[in-house]
Amino acid sequence: MVRKLNIKEPDLSVKIGKVIMKNPVMTASGTFGYGKEYSGFFDIDEIGAVVVKGINMAGSDGNKPPRIVEVTAGLVNSIGLQGPGVKKFIDEYMPFFDKYDVPVIVNIWGKDIDEYVQVASCLMKIPRVSALELNVSCPNVKSGGAAFGTDEKNLSKLIAKVRKVTDITLIVKLAPNVSRIADFARICESEGADAVSLINSYPAMVIDVDRRRPVLANKIGGLSGPAIHPIAVKLVWEAASAVKIPVIGIGGISSVKDALEFIIAGATAVAVGTANFTDPLISLSIIAGIKDYLIRHNMPSIKSLIGSLST
Repeated sequence: MVRKLNIKEPDLSVKIGKVIMKNPVMTASGTFGYGKEYSGFFDIDEIGAVVVKGINMAGSDGNKPPRIVEVTAGLVNSIGLQGPGVKKFIDEYMPFFDKYDVPVIVNIWGKDIDEYVQVASCLMKIPRVSALELNVSCPNVKSGGAAFGTDEKNLSKLIAKVRKVTDITLIVKLAPNVSRIADFARICESEGADAVSLINSYPAMVIDVDRRRPVLANKIGGLSGPAIHPIAVKLVWEAASAVKIPVIGIGGISSVKDALEFIIAGATAVAVGTANFTDPLISLSIIAGIKDYLIRHNMPSIKSLIGSLST
């Protein structure tokens, strides 16, 4: 007979590189703005980490509209990495976090390796930046992004170059549309990345059948939301089975069950994305649900659940 423990407050804390998070629930880049946008709904110190929208060197207006469309069980977006640029982000957006303790992870991107390196060099000097997430997998830009996430040699070169200029925690956000996700995760680990996050949105298209034209001005976009969740779980499991560094599970989380699937599959943390648009409090519900699950299953720590899948 298993002795029932009296667990009132299980340990939800996890560690990603040097970043210690009070719980494993993060926000996915591009779905939580720069933190301030959601701070009116709840205390953002309650979540594990905030991952801000992608930052490049000079800033970007993104793609022409229309650039987002709802589909069955998800969204297809082609925002195009709109953002203020690194200097404006540091001067106008980062001061907001001075009154919070939540780790701030900055998603970064560039048109080439040099731009990634420049952005990383600027951000590593900012004390409130806890980690960088290299966006190598956005399907909505014409240069950079997926050119690294789907090419093993380019990915290897990029991580090595960025690793040389920064010693803060480095996360690489991987693309789903590759032949073997495990190979890309291993490259990240071997070149010095502290963690991988996956998946980014899946390349997709929506057609206006009356006009017989693509709905999005950019023609293609990225599918996100519940529709991609089972794909993401499979890829997270494969990546977590291939590397020793932490894996962050992303893709279609809209309930605590979805988050638990990722963790059981091997994810150390999860990032909530599209669901933030329909329920700004979804992250808090998931944190509470994970805590309840650990209590019900007699687990004193989230670490007992990570990678506990029985196959």
